[in-house]
Amino acid sequence: MNRQARQSGFSLIELMIAMLLGLLIMTGLVNLFLQRKRSFNQNENIARMQEDARFALDTIVTDLSMAGMLADLLTPQGMGFDTTLALGVDCGPGGFPNWAFSMINLAGDYAAIGSVDNATDGSAGAAHSCLAAGDVKPGTDILTIKRVAGRAETAPEVGRVYLRTNGTTGLLFTEPVSAAPPVNVPIPFQDWEYLPVIYYVQTYAFAPGDGIPTLCRKILSPVGGASSMTTECLARGVEDLQIEFGIDTDNDGAANVYLAAPLASRISQVVSAKIFLLVRSEDADITYVNDKVYEVVY
Repeated sequence: MNRQARQSGFSLIELMIAMLLGLLIMTGLVNLFLQRKRSFNQNENIARMQEDARFALDTIVTDLSMAGMLADLLTPQGMGFDTTLALGVDCGPGGFPNWAFSMINLAGDYAAIGSVDNATDGSAGAAHSCLAAGDVKPGTDILTIKRVAGRAETAPEVGRVYLRTNGTTGLLFTEPVSAAPPVNVPIPFQDWEYLPVIYYVQTYAFAPGDGIPTLCRKILSPVGGASSMTTECLARGVEDLQIEFGIDTDNDGAANVYLAAPLASRISQVVSAKIFLLVRSEDADITYVNDKVYEVVY
């Protein structure tokens, strides 16, 4: 009796077909994984970009809305200066010592708000000596704001600058106040921290040449026992900052015209502002070609 031989296993053709099908499935899975990962990275970059833009805008708006605030002191002319005031690093133009402490410029104009429109290395350095060549991205605006904090300080910190006022008289001093200040502020008075700030777009984030534009600001900080304007960066990927100031020309409290570069003599008429930020993600997406044109005020 003859037995018919039965084939066991796979033929070469079947094995090759199985390998081909497996390779196709694996390729599809890898592509799916890469697409999911790319989509996740894009969403993460967009979310981070939106968060940075929102934080930057909120920070500028908070400072700008309080520009010129001197607590209950009515005018900056009522403010005296203590002998304790000193700046390790000032940030004003040449020939204007202790610029950060003054809300009146050399011409006698109100200077709680200031700006440099479409800055260059030359104009940035001329307006603010603490900004070195190559620090500010050309064509962006620089915004200056001077004010005090939103609430009185109950425990002043040594080395910080405060405005002491009772509503009639004011004294700007570095804590601790001198034993015999040039201006006597009768009680009851309160101390308010003084907060000058300069916003600008820096050409780099971590080191010069890294190609990541960053919104930074100069703030008044105690350094080595003296106050200095130091750098604090807020949001990476900010490519442009543009400001338009609303000028009230008829004293009705509403802006009649918006100007990108108002004269210093008109700063006291500013009642509103338009802030424009152009923000990109920190990491480049090599799969995306940006052919859009962005209209930012200039």
